[in-house]
Amino acid sequence: MQVEPGKLLREIHSPDDLKNFSKDQLVQICDELRQFIIDHVSVFGGHFGAGLGVVELTVALHYVLHTPDDQLIWDVGHQAYGHKILTGRRESFHTNRLYKGLSGFPKRKESPYDAFGVGHSSTSISAALGMAMASKYKGADKRQHVAVIGDGAMTGGMAFEAMNHAGVSDTNLLIVLNDNCMSIDPNVGALKDYLTDITTSHTYNKVRDEVWSLLGKISKFGFSAQEVVSKVEGAIKSTLLKQSNLFESLNLRYFGPVDGHDVNHLVEILNDLKDIPGPKILHCITVKGKGFAPAEKDQTKWHAPGKFDKITGEIAKKIPTSPQAPKYQDVFGHTLVELAGENEKIVGVTPAMPSGSSMNLMMKAYPERSFDVGIAEQHAVTFSAGLATQGLTPFCNIYSTFMQRAYDQVIHDVCLQDLPVVFCLDRAGFAGADGPTHHGAYDLAFFRCLPNLVVSAPMNEEELRNLMFSASEHNGPYSIRYPRGQGVMPDWKQPLRKIPTGQGRIVKEGKDLALLSIGHIGNYAVEAAAKLQAKGIDMAHYDMRFVKPLDETLLHEVFSKFDKVITIEDGCLMGGFGSAVLEWMVDHGYQARVKRLGIPDDVIEHGEQIELHRECGFDPDGIIAAAKEMLGTTVSENLKY
Repeated sequence: MQVEPGKLLREIHSPDDLKNFSKDQLVQICDELRQFIIDHVSVFGGHFGAGLGVVELTVALHYVLHTPDDQLIWDVGHQAYGHKILTGRRESFHTNRLYKGLSGFPKRKESPYDAFGVGHSSTSISAALGMAMASKYKGADKRQHVAVIGDGAMTGGMAFEAMNHAGVSDTNLLIVLNDNCMSIDPNVGALKDYLTDITTSHTYNKVRDEVWSLLGKISKFGFSAQEVVSKVEGAIKSTLLKQSNLFESLNLRYFGPVDGHDVNHLVEILNDLKDIPGPKILHCITVKGKGFAPAEKDQTKWHAPGKFDKITGEIAKKIPTSPQAPKYQDVFGHTLVELAGENEKIVGVTPAMPSGSSMNLMMKAYPERSFDVGIAEQHAVTFSAGLATQGLTPFCNIYSTFMQRAYDQVIHDVCLQDLPVVFCLDRAGFAGADGPTHHGAYDLAFFRCLPNLVVSAPMNEEELRNLMFSASEHNGPYSIRYPRGQGVMPDWKQPLRKIPTGQGRIVKEGKDLALLSIGHIGNYAVEAAAKLQAKGIDMAHYDMRFVKPLDETLLHEVFSKFDKVITIEDGCLMGGFGSAVLEWMVDHGYQARVKRLGIPDDVIEHGEQIELHRECGFDPDGIIAAAKEMLGTTVSENLKY
């Protein structure tokens, strides 16, 4: 179904159209934009609370700025639905996050209004600063550069690095701090406490508002007056807050805090800030989920709720007719609690994803042994290394795509020191509708080249439990990767069993061709082998479990018996599992025809996981087609795969 916009919103096809409306009409436009987002996400799903929280800010920015010439960068980007709707994509917004449809995040190839592709946090200030420096170099002094970053993303170290540089850059840069005390889960750390002190200091806010009212709009005064106001305001902040202002200590002019839901006031402030040269920060207080009561009340649950009834607030759930397999993340969470109950050395670490990774189960059971370090993957890894030096066994749970951000720390602080840190990589393989910024495509390749690191992937929930148990007793670095979504075993909680490092298993004997799989994707191989068996094609299947070390006993068996081999992985083909098998084959003097199935050397866009597996040719039909091609076998056309 097509969601119908309100009477003002339907006239807006670009920010230029928005500028045709009077300031008095902006409140209604905000109401219509918020309702359009609610209507859309309730029917089609997607990110929710973050977009509702920045409706007024989005309208104000596009009303004041001259995008796309002015550069507007959204940190992470799941809050940019309103931005997309106002910049010519309203009529196609029903395709958001669907296969071949609009991306759920800003994307340069999608629109000139998307100044920078995002998806990972804490990148916006660096990107905007780079753009601002380029404009300064080219003499485009009037161009505005705005980075909108949440208080959660502000905890990322990269944001501080960028602010440190911005403070000495003398560029036309505005950082808008969207402060709602949330990322996906509630924020943690000293920065949260600091921002809370600023926003709740009644004395500071009262005095600041009185000074502001007395002076009127800053833009009416000359440059020298602005300097005076800056110094006076800085003194007020330092005196009344009883601490120096963090941002102004980095030489960023600080303005705020202001109500992020007062669109007309935001327009006035943004117009004023355009006339103030140099790097500056505007601190906006917002409510995640604003305008939809259930989302305001439970902001984590409504970050991306899926389809729901907008009247009752009831989130749609499929009612299974038979026992269902659990999500891999939940198996991880429950198993970690179980292991921690038996081993007091086990601790849990997560960079701001306790609910998404199910680390919240550990945090509830053993709060003194669980650590949410904020959006700081690099710190999470080195912090885990520090714990390991003191005899503890940290389970550091990071999404595969975010582990990319901490690669140096894995090498330098964990692997080179051979420390027993267990990396549990959630969302490995295709992430689905979140798209290429969130796909966990590369971890098998970039981890298998590291010294001392064991690299493993379970084919099902029982194997995940057993690998976690094995890792907890391994004296060195260990990684376990598993996908987003459900497993295959409703009866998953089996007794724990240690798996010898580097030992795979034979799933099915066969004589015509060998399938070698790694991880959950091996279940596709089981399905494909069963269908071909029904047509007289006898395929052997080996679940290798480990990319490093490889099971050499199994590989000797495979290459001694078979001259046709297919490797299957839900990771990049370049340097991945298939490459490891080929390298081993050559090193040991075997010759065979090997077909590698996996993610090609390309950017694979968003869609349902099975759609993306099919596109890359390693769904069950793709495996069958590869086997037929290798064997030169004709299968009856009436076979339904």
